[in-house]
Amino acid sequence: MKKRNLQRIFAAFMATAMVIGATGCDKDKDTKNDTTPTPDATTTDAPKTDDGKKDDTTTPEPTKEVEVTPEVTPEPEVAVDLGGMNIIIRDWWSPALDAEYPAEAKSDYEEARNAYREEVEAKYNFSMREAAISDWGGANSDFVDYVTSGGDSENYIFTLHTDPTTANAMASGLMYDLSTLDCLDFSEDKFQRNKLHEQYCSGSSIYAFFPGFSEPRDGVYFNKQVLKDAGIDPNTIYDAQKNGTWTWDMFDEIMGKCQRDLDADGVDDIYGLTLNEGVMTSAAVFSNNGSYISKGADGKYSYNLESAETLEALQWCVDMFTKYDQHDPEGANWDYYQEEWRTGKVAFLVDQEYCAAPGNLFENTDFEMGFVMFPKGPKADHYVSAWANNAYVIPACYDPDRAWKIAFAWNVWTNPAPGYEDFNGYIETASNGNFDERALSETIPMMCQDENGIVTFHDFVAGIDMGPDLTWQIGANADVTAIVEACRDKWKACIDEANSK
Repeated sequence: MKKRNLQRIFAAFMATAMVIGATGCDKDKDTKNDTTPTPDATTTDAPKTDDGKKDDTTTPEPTKEVEVTPEVTPEPEVAVDLGGMNIIIRDWWSPALDAEYPAEAKSDYEEARNAYREEVEAKYNFSMREAAISDWGGANSDFVDYVTSGGDSENYIFTLHTDPTTANAMASGLMYDLSTLDCLDFSEDKFQRNKLHEQYCSGSSIYAFFPGFSEPRDGVYFNKQVLKDAGIDPNTIYDAQKNGTWTWDMFDEIMGKCQRDLDADGVDDIYGLTLNEGVMTSAAVFSNNGSYISKGADGKYSYNLESAETLEALQWCVDMFTKYDQHDPEGANWDYYQEEWRTGKVAFLVDQEYCAAPGNLFENTDFEMGFVMFPKGPKADHYVSAWANNAYVIPACYDPDRAWKIAFAWNVWTNPAPGYEDFNGYIETASNGNFDERALSETIPMMCQDENGIVTFHDFVAGIDMGPDLTWQIGANADVTAIVEACRDKWKACIDEANSK
């Protein structure tokens, strides 16, 4: 970790000893530096002189230079004293500000984490806590209001969700540029494990951070009993995911085998697919190496809706919806798919990982579920998890010294506790939900791996409404060309406007 105002002290010396051979050396001395000649080594067969007599003189052994390893004084740790600063991480889910904090630990990990945080708070003389001050709907506007009004005496880190409000705040200079703070190193694992700073950057400037592993996102659930009834071993899907052969084509093939008319009345009784269409459409685009909008190193956005990879994914979704997802009753609510999944008559469900976590939609089902990453499209060479984490930001109205202290405290406070450097809390949470062993040990860790995670940028562009504009339009028998043409001019204009700021 970089140090502030670091005073580096180097003390080194080189000693060279000239040791002359002598008798009567101390036998307990380190023999590596004992250069006294021995009879066997120097006088066993003395050379003869010209008259045939032995020359009793001996040639002294050359003196040896012994290099002594220099002693280097360890670099001293620079003392950081934050002067008793109290810092609040504002969010919308933690205990209220007047609640006891931290809550009682419920696991060995939480106990170790709390102990570590107490230790660093004492070491650097600060206190930090999380508190629900805003709600989800008002968090972003609360931040904007706070900064534009000049802030107050509190030391806040704001938690924001990504939408055009955050993009405008970043472009308007309301977020502190974290790249200017030498207490943060964005090459560290804690940042590379989520890449959020790559979303919130412009050129060399970085405006937000997030600690540790990314939250796992979109995936594919499967009903093991429906697969078995169709003659398919559910483990073949996990095996395919593991060996890299879990693809769109395999997904299509298995759905086709599972969807069946059991009573020969011309109406399917078991369905191949139910889903949140918006989730599957975007997951398919990203799984084929496509995107909606990209962002260059210069911070400028580009229109990607009509790239070959994206169009191929959109058309594939229409084909899948047409073949396997035309069984919702007329006039059903958008979330009817949730109840349909619970009936146990569907092979696959595409939705987010949180749905089977404790307290959520599918925490309990009457059948056993599996869970895998979204399959690879033909233009991809690996599985993709599109990450979408909340952003932590420091108000730009704070002066540099105050911002540095807040960032330093946050950085040490969010470091993993000793012994838990690779601990992934999302896996621990999922272990209490409705996931089988292979989902816990294989799928969810894969969703959190650096090489599988990507960040996206379409939510940053004001005026682009992904649902109404595109993903809600992609359904059974939809005309992809017409849908895209309807988006083109509007999206390009929105991107031009965003790039002008």
